[in-house]
Amino acid sequence: MPKIMQYAPGSIIYFTGDHDARIFILKSGTISMKEVDIETGETFQSVISSGEFFGVKSALGGSPREETVTATSPCVAIAMTVPEFENMFQNNQNLILKMLRVFSNQLRLMHRKAEAILKQDSETVDQEAGMQSIMKCFYETGAFTSAADVCKKFVMRFPTSPKVAEMNKVLKVASKKAEVMEKNNAFAPSKSASGLLAQFELPIFKRFSKTYTDGQVIISEFEPGDTFYFIQRGEVQISKYINGSLKKLDVLCAGDFFGEMAIIDNTPRSATIFASGSVTVLEFNKANFGALITGNPQVAIVLMKMFCKRIFDQKQRLRILMISEPRVRVAAVFVMLDDMSEPNPLITGKSREFRVTPADIAQWAGLPTSAIKDELEIYEAKHQIVVKTSEIEVVDIDEMRRTTEVYNKLHQNGAR
Repeated sequence: MPKIMQYAPGSIIYFTGDHDARIFILKSGTISMKEVDIETGETFQSVISSGEFFGVKSALGGSPREETVTATSPCVAIAMTVPEFENMFQNNQNLILKMLRVFSNQLRLMHRKAEAILKQDSETVDQEAGMQSIMKCFYETGAFTSAADVCKKFVMRFPTSPKVAEMNKVLKVASKKAEVMEKNNAFAPSKSASGLLAQFELPIFKRFSKTYTDGQVIISEFEPGDTFYFIQRGEVQISKYINGSLKKLDVLCAGDFFGEMAIIDNTPRSATIFASGSVTVLEFNKANFGALITGNPQVAIVLMKMFCKRIFDQKQRLRILMISEPRVRVAAVFVMLDDMSEPNPLITGKSREFRVTPADIAQWAGLPTSAIKDELEIYEAKHQIVVKTSEIEVVDIDEMRRTTEVYNKLHQNGAR
């Protein structure tokens, strides 16, 4: 049962860094929320009034609190667990859609801040020119299936563009080369979908099903967004066009959604997503999005949780990009990977093993791979890591965490 909580002026409801899974609704009074700005290191304050929620993102995302909340007057708040929140509000479509839009805007803001640090402002890139650049990146790296798919999407999205003739020409060449490669390659078997959202296996959803083979582009950065997807089987790779090349951002697997941001806030795609092996997805559009949420309120809850987790993860990545010392950036990446990993009760020591390469670390750190290799060699020489073929073992994750925390404390005090 939700609990009614009373707080006297000056009472701390929760601190930054607390692991508190409760969601609150302020019934009466006012509270202040203090949070540290990622870019400036300065503390800013906001006020929450009666009728507003707080603590939602960290509770739904399963992350530590990012703010300190203090009662500034006699307050009464309703505290509930995540399951209680779900039961109470899963049928309130307007509230859920409102929250989804808020979280979507926050996530997009995090992406734009990261792009600004990497000297890449996606808003200044023409959509047609952007898609053409994505195609060239795929073609030049020999990903001909992906290049052909982007060409097809371009012609469909911009049929009157003067660039259509050139894209059709590339489409023919890339398609032929892709056919040759497909004859020589065997795809790995796809993974089965997990138990998450098992209702999507019902026959009613079969009409939304689509299958993609290895390298096929499902959505292209810069194209208009009018569909979103649920992965039933297999994996997809997320890449972003940064400074003239495609950078790998993440891998999603069965049970994940993607493409939902464009559905909610009517903006162009912010990343390119293509199949990694054989993939089966369910494709939904704007027309049936509302009906899907209404008929399956648990789907909206899952989307909210996903947004909250992605906001937290993106904030971690933004904090990494704000670090000026490459050595500390590498440590921060390892800390981020550890925080993003599913808890494993069998792992009790300080050692961690991550299935990443120096190139992966470079993409998360926003630095050249050569620079990352130099930093990894230093860490390895100090016996702090062990670099393997497709894995990197961190001997003491707590030491990496201390390195990052010391830097952050100095940074917040104005020292660099």
